[in-house]
Amino acid sequence: SSTEPICLQMIWARMENSGYCGESFSSLQSGTSDEDMVEVSGPTVDLSSTDDVPPLERDYGEWEGLNGLPKLMDLLEEPVPGVGTYEDFNTIDWVREKSKDRDRHPRGKSKESTWALVKGISDAFSGWLLMLLIGLMSGALAGGIDISAHWMTDLKEGVCLNGFWFNHEHCCWSSNETTFQERDKCPQWKSWAELIIGQSEGPFAYIMNYLLYVSWALLFAFLAVSLVRAFAPYACGSGIPEIKTILSGFIIRGYLGKWTLIIKTITLVLAVSSGLSLGKEGPLVHVACCCGNILCHLFTKYRKNEAKRREVLSAAAAVGVSVAFGAPIGGVLFSLEEVSYYFPLKTLWRSFFAALVAAFTLRSINPFGNSRLVLFYVEFHTPWHLLELLPFVLLGIFGGAWGAFFIRANIAWCRRRKSTRLGHYPVLEVLVVTAATAVLAFPNGYTRMSTSELISELFNDCGLLDASQLCTYANGSEPKSGGNALPDRPAGAEVYSAMWQLALALLFKVLVTVVTFGMKVPSGLFIPSMAVGAIAGRLLGVAVEQLAYYHHDWVIFRGWCSPGADCITPGLYAMVGAAACLGGVTRMTVSLVVIMFELTGGLEYIVPLMAATMTSKWVADAMGREGIYEAHIRLNGYPFLEPKEEFSHKTLAMDVMRPRRGDPPLSVLTRDGMTVEDVEGLIADTTYSGFPVVVSHESQRLMGFVLRRDLIISIENARKRQDGVVSSSRIFFAEYTPPQPASSPAPLKLRGIMDLSPFTVTDHTAMDIVVDIFRKLGLRQCLVTHNGRLLGIITKKDILKHMAQIANRDPDSILFN
Repeated sequence: SSTEPICLQMIWARMENSGYCGESFSSLQSGTSDEDMVEVSGPTVDLSSTDDVPPLERDYGEWEGLNGLPKLMDLLEEPVPGVGTYEDFNTIDWVREKSKDRDRHPRGKSKESTWALVKGISDAFSGWLLMLLIGLMSGALAGGIDISAHWMTDLKEGVCLNGFWFNHEHCCWSSNETTFQERDKCPQWKSWAELIIGQSEGPFAYIMNYLLYVSWALLFAFLAVSLVRAFAPYACGSGIPEIKTILSGFIIRGYLGKWTLIIKTITLVLAVSSGLSLGKEGPLVHVACCCGNILCHLFTKYRKNEAKRREVLSAAAAVGVSVAFGAPIGGVLFSLEEVSYYFPLKTLWRSFFAALVAAFTLRSINPFGNSRLVLFYVEFHTPWHLLELLPFVLLGIFGGAWGAFFIRANIAWCRRRKSTRLGHYPVLEVLVVTAATAVLAFPNGYTRMSTSELISELFNDCGLLDASQLCTYANGSEPKSGGNALPDRPAGAEVYSAMWQLALALLFKVLVTVVTFGMKVPSGLFIPSMAVGAIAGRLLGVAVEQLAYYHHDWVIFRGWCSPGADCITPGLYAMVGAAACLGGVTRMTVSLVVIMFELTGGLEYIVPLMAATMTSKWVADAMGREGIYEAHIRLNGYPFLEPKEEFSHKTLAMDVMRPRRGDPPLSVLTRDGMTVEDVEGLIADTTYSGFPVVVSHESQRLMGFVLRRDLIISIENARKRQDGVVSSSRIFFAEYTPPQPASSPAPLKLRGIMDLSPFTVTDHTAMDIVVDIFRKLGLRQCLVTHNGRLLGIITKKDILKHMAQIANRDPDSILFN
């Protein structure tokens, strides 16, 4: 059943056609007066009525009863467990949550006791303690994931005889028999062909290694998808679209729970190790947010307040990027720019502290053994020249075009998965994609290695100590004095061979990433996108390098690229290309540049990164306004108001509010004219999440708003705890309760669960203002009045449907459940 909080008797289950809401309320009312417009929600009202004014000469608040009637139960004085909480797939009310937090603090600090002072200090310190715990837990989990994924990735190719728990690199560290040219080959590391058939070379050894590689990949993928399906369905995917939705105020029970954390941590290692074109960086944000949500339960302040908990989750998202990339500052900016919906200054400081603790924890674990926080940390020594901005901008254009293509192709594939029988076989889909990926990836060395290692190889600045195929140039020259940097040289046959392999790897990554992202396994998009850009950047970098070597007398190279000079750094082009493609897919700008800067430590390369990133965003936005996460939010129908978009249509609140002309009148509660039976009947006949409270059906003057959940819990609790409450008992929402006849059953006072300050706008308020109010205040619903009288209601879902209809999309795709 629908849980949308729209107080109507009926909801159109199906819109006629694209003309849904096509006729605005104002067009239907053309030629009518304002007084006629009031007729929509009920009979004509006499606004001169004063029946909502409490009788000042009598105080019934302390009335003990008449002729032995029991005293009324006031839920304002006796809180009921469950009141103030939210159902699953519902939206929180930020204003209400902030009021709850404000009421939690004691009023009046003139004569505070020592105990109250200690409690205040403890309350203020609890937030920082929570950030410390989140940083420590997330850093430890990220270190374990990095180490496990590296070991299991190498397990597909062989095993270490000294200890099966060593990966390939660590196995050869202690070997005294490795040579400089073949540093990755040591007697302690055995390929599966050597162990099974005793051969390391030849066709049989190749076939055996091929089969074992594919078999391990299928095993890891099968375990990953099976665990997700059996124990935690929410552990699949990236998690960032759902986290953005949760941070905007939506409730998804279990998405950040302990089972999701455990299964996502395990299956993330399995999915990355299977060789699928996915990364662990996006899912690490989900893992960190799970840590934050679980640790929130240790502190009452965060456990009982959904708005305060979302401040913690914003900081946890920063922690996730911090441990994913080793970029604490970039993580804070990522949370601010891309994920968070509400980000006060206090959250900024705490996010910074939590990201710092997480980065320190990960650095202490040292998962990569290089004293760095990331596998592909590099430092470039050659400055860039102004004329190189042209190829950097070209990489930005490529990144934007790739981003737009990827989003459209991936959304089309995911929509096909949802609408066809393909979605009924998630295990089979994962196994087929894994098998195809492994079969196509093994023959090419650049696709066989893990994507992180591939990026590290592409970012590498060739020097004397590099034995990479990409650094095998002809006519090797001596390094220039004072460094490891080599002058530009002609490319050898192996470099050209590597270029062909990289071109094939680029095509492979472009196609396979489209079908991989969105499968029922943990899958991040950061690393595959960076790999696509890094390959394109390296190809362009080598091309420019060779052009400068053979044509150094051209005008564009003359004066800054003389023969024998180290002019072009192909690794820098790979880094810029990686940033451009990641920016094209996610539409990040500031945080992306800072993340890439922290990855490489190259302060002087910020301008190339900025140029490529902005070009990428402009090109991608020209082809489609949505980033990949916003596109998946819309695909899944989550009620998310994008804060980056501007609402520029000239509609009014009365065009969007419910009820419209022809709809049944608004379902409301009255101040003192309803019995328990009436209210329970209203609840049974409707599915709305809340009801406005008015003085009377004739007056329609607004008093407040009551949530459905609070109403049900309060009535059930009153029946159990208060004697004499029956179906004919009167329900009062007024502050003063009039005396009842002796024969009347015990009344019920529910003023304590009523929101006395519901947000209201007039029917002529412009919708762009209403949308801004919903975004900035985090409203769940807004009541519409006319001349002080209740006229209708606008919910978050109404706004989203209205925006979808304006954009010629299906309004019914916006779902709360």
